[in-house]
Amino acid sequence: MCGIVGYIGHREAYPIILEGLKRLEYRGYDSAGIALYDGTDLNVCKTKGKVADLESRIEKESTTKGSIGIGHTRWATHGVPNNINAHPHYSNTGDLVIIHNGIIENYSALRKELISRGYSFKSDTDTEVLVNLIEDIKRKEKTKLGKAVQIALNQVVGAYAIAVFDKNKPDEIVIARLGSPLAVGVGDNEFFIASDASPFIEYTKNAIYLEDEEMAIVRLNKEIKIRKIKDDSSVDPYVQELQMNLEQIEKGGYEHFMLKEIYEQPRAILDTFRGRLLSNEAIIKMVGVEDNMKKFLNADRIIVVACGTSWHAGLVSEYIFEDLARIPVEVEYASEFRYRNPVITEKDIVIAISQSGETADTLAAIKLAKSKGAFVFGVCNVVGSSIARETHAGAYTHAGPEIGVASTKAFTTQITVLTLIALRLARAKGTISSSDFRRHLIELELIPEKVEKTLLSDKNVKTIASIYKDAKNCLYLGRGYNFPVALEGALKLKEISYIHAEGYPAAEMKHGPIALIDENMPIVVIATKMGHYEKVVSNIEEIKSREGKIIGIVTEGDETVKKLADHVIEVPETLESLTPLLTTIPLQLLSYHIAVMLDKNVDQPRNLAKSVTVE
Repeated sequence: MCGIVGYIGHREAYPIILEGLKRLEYRGYDSAGIALYDGTDLNVCKTKGKVADLESRIEKESTTKGSIGIGHTRWATHGVPNNINAHPHYSNTGDLVIIHNGIIENYSALRKELISRGYSFKSDTDTEVLVNLIEDIKRKEKTKLGKAVQIALNQVVGAYAIAVFDKNKPDEIVIARLGSPLAVGVGDNEFFIASDASPFIEYTKNAIYLEDEEMAIVRLNKEIKIRKIKDDSSVDPYVQELQMNLEQIEKGGYEHFMLKEIYEQPRAILDTFRGRLLSNEAIIKMVGVEDNMKKFLNADRIIVVACGTSWHAGLVSEYIFEDLARIPVEVEYASEFRYRNPVITEKDIVIAISQSGETADTLAAIKLAKSKGAFVFGVCNVVGSSIARETHAGAYTHAGPEIGVASTKAFTTQITVLTLIALRLARAKGTISSSDFRRHLIELELIPEKVEKTLLSDKNVKTIASIYKDAKNCLYLGRGYNFPVALEGALKLKEISYIHAEGYPAAEMKHGPIALIDENMPIVVIATKMGHYEKVVSNIEEIKSREGKIIGIVTEGDETVKKLADHVIEVPETLESLTPLLTTIPLQLLSYHIAVMLDKNVDQPRNLAKSVTVE
C-alpha cells in the first residue's frame, strides 16, 4: 500500500521520481504528490487522483527543477482522498516535508498535545501529526533532523516507512521503517529511495533494504549511515545485487500487466521448479527443506498462514500435504490467527505465504509463531523482503515481478513450491511409492506445456465473457483440490470487475446457495475427470434443473458435462493434485475479459493495493 520514491544526487530528480511513482502504481493509491528542492525553495505539488493527474498539474502550476526530491502515492487511511490529505505534508514552519506509508495509531493523542503547544493542522492525516512532532522535537531539543526523527519515532505507536527532508539541511534525506518496506538504491554519488526496487532498477543494481526499526541518513556525495531507532546503535549497510530487470516490469506489448502475467505462467512455473525438480533422477532438491528435514518430519502439524490469494494457495497445499505426506494441516487467515490466541507449540511448523513478502498481518503472525517456539518457513516471491528475512528458512517462488494487483502467476508458483515441498516430505516419510513419486515429478514437469495449451482457450473464454459480463452475481463450485480454485476464481471476478461472486464446495450448494439459482445466474463448475467427478456431475444436473447457466471447466474430451453445460472450457488431463495449476487459468482469463469489457481498471482495481502493509 502506498508508494515512496526519493532521489538525491546529480541528476534532475523530477523525471526519476515521476517515473518511479508510475512504477509503483500497482501498489494501489488514490492521490499523489511530489516535493522538489530547487536549491532555494521547496516546491510541493499534490492532487487527488492518478499520477497522470499529478503530472498534468505540475506542468501547469509548479517547477520541475531540482536534484533532490521525494514523491508519494497515497492509499487513504486517515482522512478521505483529496488534495489536502495527499502527501507530501509540510510542518507548520514549512521547513520540513514528509512522505509516509503506514499508520500512526496514537496520532490523535499526539495531535491534541501539539495543538496545545500552538500547532495547527490542515489535513486529517496522521502523517501531518508526525512531521510536526519531528519539528517540535527538533526545535525543543535543538538537535539535528536525524536525531529528531529518532526521538519522534520512539514516541509513536504503529507502522511506518518515511522519508523526511529539511530545507535548512538540503544535502540529506532521513528515512526510517517499521512494518512497511523501504529500499535504497546505491548509485555513483547518488541515492534512490523507494518502497521497492522497481523505481530505480534502470539506474543501479545495488540496493540496501532497511530492516524494521532502522533509520538511515542519505547524504549527498557521502556514504549512507544506518542506525537502530531504539538504541541509536550503528548498523553496517548490506548491499544486495538486484535480480530483476527493466523488461520484467514493462508491459511487453500486452494491453495490461494482468494479461501479461497470465501468459507468463508457463515460464514462471518452469522457473520455480527449475533446478529443484530432477525427474530423470527422481530427486527434489530444496535447500530450505533439506536443511530442516528433521523439523518437518517430527512436526505434529503444519499451520499455513496467509491472506487473500496466498490463503487460497495455502488451502490447495492442505490437500497436497495431507494427501501425499500425511501431515495434518490447518490453514489460517493471518489477520485472524494473530488475534485469537492460537495454540502453537515447538512441534508445529508454520508456513507463511506472501507474494510480496511484506504483508503486515502475515508478518505479525510470523512473529507470534516464533515467540511460541514454532519453526517458521516462508514462501514468497521477493528476494530480500521482510518475510524472507523474518522466517527461519524458506523457498522463493520465481514468478518475477507481479505488477497487476490481482495475483495470477503468484498463485500458480506458490502452489508449485508447496507441491514440491509436499512431494519431498512424502518421499522422506515413505508415504508415497517410488513409482508414484516419479509419476508426480514427470507430470509436474509437463505442467508448463499444459498451461500453454490451456491458454489457447482464450478466444472461447472471451466469447463466454461477452455473454455474462452484465451478470450481477456469480457462483463458483469445485470439490477437493479444486474447491480452493473456485474461491480464487470468485475472488478474481470480484477484484477486477466488481461483480459479486462466491466460491463454494460443490456439495455445499444444497445447503443454501441453491436458493439463488435461476435463469440469470451463471455458475462456474470445475468438473475435471480427476476427483469426485460423478458427484460434481450430479451437482451440475441439480443446477440445470433450476435453469442455472453452467460454465464447465472440464478435462479434454469430456462428453458428459458438455451435454449438460451451456459452455465448456477444456484443460489438459493431469494428476488430481496438479489440476489447480490448470483449472485456475480459464478463471483468470474470464475475470480479465469481463473486467476489460466493463471498462474497469484491470491492473489497479478501486480500493485495492498490491501489498497490504497496514492492518
